[in-house]
Amino acid sequence: MDRRSFITKAGLIGVGATAGLSLWSEAQAHPAGQSTKRLVILHTNDTHSRLDPFPDDGRKWGGLGGIARRAALVQSIRATEHQVLLLDSGDIVQGTPYFNFFGGEPELKAMSAMGYDAATLGNHDFDNGLKGLGRMLPHATFPYLCANYDFGKTVLSGRFEPYKVFDKGGVKIGVFGLGIAFEGLVLPTAYGATVWQDPLPIARQMVDHLRQKLGCDYIICLSHLGLTYGNDKVSDRLLAKSTPGLDLILGGHTHTFMDQPERVLHPGGQETIINQVGWAGVWLGQIEVEFGAGQVPKTSARLPYALDSKIVG
Repeated sequence: MDRRSFITKAGLIGVGATAGLSLWSEAQAHPAGQSTKRLVILHTNDTHSRLDPFPDDGRKWGGLGGIARRAALVQSIRATEHQVLLLDSGDIVQGTPYFNFFGGEPELKAMSAMGYDAATLGNHDFDNGLKGLGRMLPHATFPYLCANYDFGKTVLSGRFEPYKVFDKGGVKIGVFGLGIAFEGLVLPTAYGATVWQDPLPIARQMVDHLRQKLGCDYIICLSHLGLTYGNDKVSDRLLAKSTPGLDLILGGHTHTFMDQPERVLHPGGQETIINQVGWAGVWLGQIEVEFGAGQVPKTSARLPYALDSKIVG
């Protein structure tokens, strides 16, 4: 399939996936007499330009994945859930010829048409250098969020925000992003004058700002740090233990398939929840949060969706 044909097809798929959005209304989001508000968070990570399903030839993950199936599944969930966030935790690109030939355009156009709300940067976003990353960005209608990369002395200065606040039926959701250190992963010529900053103090700053200054009811980190390394390298587990007030970490980088999220209990009784759904878009994660008046939000998760041939896209 040539570039124009693929992008046209991906756009049509995405239009179908987001058609249900026009049916939303505040009345639907809050039926009369309903005191509990519900948010569904759908998430992916490390999809690595895998736009087609894996061949069903006996290999691991054979027959799974595919952007069309993901779009169809997201559409079906949005048809029944009134408040949905669709998020990604980095490394959207690199891994198939789609990226080699088209530089990220079809991946981001398909995700934009699908209605992604936000993503963070992965190390592979730098594979074509800062100029290559800059050429990708216009194809994304969703923001890339990253609080600990300083692009101030690069050609991408001012192109990224540290966080974004979403209003979902009167509930304020703060989302920020964190990226992994470049050393050993990204060539210096690729990231140039971009400065990586320690994500642990930045995460605490983000939580304080979003909670105290902006009044967010729930705070999500889109992390490309990796789940854990068994040493003192910064990871999602270390981030969770070090950041009271952070509700949810949606991780990436280590390609970890988690059937259920991990829960880190802080001394004050507050939990930080960590989840990650493998790689290549073979799973779609779903986190559910209920907000009751004057109550701590209750977070739960369903088993991840496996994108198999039963999903028609």
